[in-house]
Amino acid sequence: MPHDGQTMTAQPLLADLTALTTAALPEVETLFSSAREALRSRVTVGGKISAAALEEHQFAAHALSWLATYTESLRQMNAWAARLSEAGNFGTMEALLLQIGFAEYLSQIAGGIPMSQTEIARLSDLGLGWTPGEAAARLMADGNTPAARAALVAQMRDNHGRATFGASGLDEELEMIRDQFRRFAEEQVIPFAHEWHLKDELIPMSIIEQLAEMGVFGLTIPEEFGGFGLSKASMVVVSEELSRGYIGVGSLGTRTEIAAELILCGGTPEQKAQWLPKLSSGEILPTAVFTEPNTGSDLGSLRTRAVKVGDDWEVTGNKTWITHAARTHVMTLLARTDPNTSDYRGLSMFLAEKTPGTDDAPFPTPGMTGGEIEVLGYRGMKEYELGFDGFKVKGENLLGGVEGQGFKQLMQTFESARIQTAARAIGVAQSALEVGMKYAEDRKQFGKSLIEFPRVAGKLAMMAVEIMIARQLTYFSAWQKDHDKRCDLEAGMAKLLGARVAWASADNALQIHGGNGFALEYQISRILCDARILNIFEGAAEIQAQVIARRLLD
Repeated sequence: MPHDGQTMTAQPLLADLTALTTAALPEVETLFSSAREALRSRVTVGGKISAAALEEHQFAAHALSWLATYTESLRQMNAWAARLSEAGNFGTMEALLLQIGFAEYLSQIAGGIPMSQTEIARLSDLGLGWTPGEAAARLMADGNTPAARAALVAQMRDNHGRATFGASGLDEELEMIRDQFRRFAEEQVIPFAHEWHLKDELIPMSIIEQLAEMGVFGLTIPEEFGGFGLSKASMVVVSEELSRGYIGVGSLGTRTEIAAELILCGGTPEQKAQWLPKLSSGEILPTAVFTEPNTGSDLGSLRTRAVKVGDDWEVTGNKTWITHAARTHVMTLLARTDPNTSDYRGLSMFLAEKTPGTDDAPFPTPGMTGGEIEVLGYRGMKEYELGFDGFKVKGENLLGGVEGQGFKQLMQTFESARIQTAARAIGVAQSALEVGMKYAEDRKQFGKSLIEFPRVAGKLAMMAVEIMIARQLTYFSAWQKDHDKRCDLEAGMAKLLGARVAWASADNALQIHGGNGFALEYQISRILCDARILNIFEGAAEIQAQVIARRLLD
């Protein structure tokens, strides 16, 4: 513990660290409560939250969302430290991650939270100020110093190759799952991913077949339907490790996760019995067909229509940004079945069967056409525009057998989808950290490795800190889901923060590479492109912040 006139150089760890973080946390929680009430007073009209007022005060609303995310992040980091301490696993590396993380996030709360590169959320946006108490002030002053960051990087170098650069706090079973999929990524994905990206190739079917054998597609599907019936936490770990190898591989399971969740939540007993075992085994591959060219995030206003013809349906319309559309067997297809509506109430979900395509004939099913959208990253499954003209769907494949339930059914999947996206973001961020760290160790400039320079080391340290923060927030959201607790708020926060952390990690790792990072031959150029999509799909950052704000004010 430093005293007056003593620097942190000799001793970067604060004494009584967990006591300080525990004491600082209530300050932040009180600050958040005040911010929420301040915003509520601005956007309440006639005793109700006004959508127009919320839009007028959108910047403040999103500032509240980020403040809430930071508050929950610090709460979960503190809980993580407590669990590790109780288990005897709270070592120097973990203490440094906690100390630097608290110091940095408290400082950002006081001075401004970056929502994007040019948008800073400040307490003044919410009409508040904050004079930190003794514990928070101490952490902010002495917690995130050059000496602390250097000490963390020294620990990371000693433990190079560990997936988390610090104890994750997971149980033994989940760590065994992590090790299994980490090895798979190291051996079967990482050596080939960059070539797949550069050639803009689909992930080989051999990889998909191996994932099926390992149980990826049936991971969370109940055993009665041929799955493993494991937790959402296990899904997070698997997605994280596979995405560390390549986001495309980590995202293969997302397709099945969304389809299975739709069927489990909204399907008839017959639909569950028919589809879930085949999804679980990987016998059939699904794709989600929701977005349209002119609707984007406003799914309630989509126009693709399904008209009943006899006992069956015919679908006409256009869809876009459909991932892995060509070689899949079934589409979870959202369409308007009530032509007299123009909002979410007239939408229905279909399990629309199709014939998997080939390179020569990607969309051979009658009534359906498609074209590839060329993209910067996230290439392994490819993106497509689809056209439907009298495309036929069996009547028995209306999800749940009832019209008008499509939007509600889709909403039920958002918790799992956003948790899974947060996990993918952590994997991409971890990949950037490991690639950046290896380059910094190997590259010599001015007679020493890049990692010996404080600003390079500092970048790596902050990447590790923020990855652990996002990781703990994501694990918590999965825990909530596994314990049947509502977690749309936590899942949204995990996705919001995770996407920002992935982009920052990739950008900093590329900066460490210097000019070489701008060369296509270096894999960090791919990781940067892959990281960018995370702030857009499954709810763009702005939409996500709006959803979080609305939920906070309910």
